[in-house]
Amino acid sequence: MPYTSLNLSYGVGDREAAVLANRQLLKTELEVEYLASARQVHGDRVFTVSTSITQDLEFKDCDALITNQPGIGLMIQQADCQAILLHDPVQGAIAAIHSGWQGSVRNIITKTITALIEGFGSRAKDIRAVISPSLGSCCGEFKNYAQELPVAFHCFQVNPNYFDFWAISRDQLQRVGITRENIEICAICTVCNRDFFSYRRAGREGNRITGRNGSMIMLPKNDLSADYADSAD
Repeated sequence: MPYTSLNLSYGVGDREAAVLANRQLLKTELEVEYLASARQVHGDRVFTVSTSITQDLEFKDCDALITNQPGIGLMIQQADCQAILLHDPVQGAIAAIHSGWQGSVRNIITKTITALIEGFGSRAKDIRAVISPSLGSCCGEFKNYAQELPVAFHCFQVNPNYFDFWAISRDQLQRVGITRENIEICAICTVCNRDFFSYRRAGREGNRITGRNGSMIMLPKNDLSADYADSAD
């Protein structure tokens, strides 16, 4: 069954009541008060959650969320795409980015970090980044890469038609000023690891119907300097 393990997306055909229960389970397990998520569109719009919220909210047509409000869990939904979680412990700001290959091409990473710098006074050298379980180079086949991917990405080809998007994201993070030691890559391929939902695996084995994993980051209310990031499958 495509939704048998904690699907967190309302947009993939699962029952709304089941998704609501799954999100509540996530909130309870991780002690999150409210969830802020996005109706992701593989674009590069960054939305700022500028005030405290009093209910779970899902914001339209954006693929990155940033905030300096404690108690709000910023959640990305993905099945092979990357969730990139950012934390600035100096200014007390966080971000959650949804980045598939289209987000990488649009460089949503740089746009999100720029929003943190301009909105909250962050400095790139202070920011810590985590790249979630996602498509690995072992399964990152792009047969039409000459049309889909910019020439600058071609050096990240590890085998004919196969690309390392973890390395692409690390390169984009470093180019904007985040230090290598502040970048953590989970290095778990969601296609290979059946503990995770995978759009590509679902396509190989059936009709591409599958749930969505969740990756979340939150500033705790009692300690703005502590980072709190976790993932749920």
